[in-house]
Amino acid sequence: MHVGRIVASVTIQNTADPSMSLCCAALVDTGATHMVLPSAWKERLGKFDGRTKIEVETATQETVIAEICGPVRIQIEGFRAIYNEVAFVEMNPSRGEYEPLIGYIVLEQSLAGVDMISHRLVHLKHFDLKCFASRLAVQSTSNLRTWP
Repeated sequence: MHVGRIVASVTIQNTADPSMSLCCAALVDTGATHMVLPSAWKERLGKFDGRTKIEVETATQETVIAEICGPVRIQIEGFRAIYNEVAFVEMNPSRGEYEPLIGYIVLEQSLAGVDMISHRLVHLKHFDLKCFASRLAVQSTSNLRTWP
């Protein structure tokens, strides 16, 4: 079975300094959560108000450190702009080029869906809050106290 690659044009802009931005072609990766950029590009977006380091697992099951920075404005070409964070990770360029990733959180917030038949992004009509609603139900029941 051949799995097609979906690549989209993305513009990322530092909200603290809108003059600091970059445009790139990024691979849609529903196994990733964030917008993932190479650490080598971090300076192109300037300084960030928020930064934290976390451990992440790569597609090769390697654990690496990612620096989460934001806020940024992310716009996948043809879709609504969102405000979120980016994850910077050390990447090795393949054939001299880095491969940024668009994760599922960015896709969902942008109202972009993956059409696996035509291997492209499609516009979604609405946000899917079913998963969110079920998480709230679990949280509210776990906060209940049982009295003897």
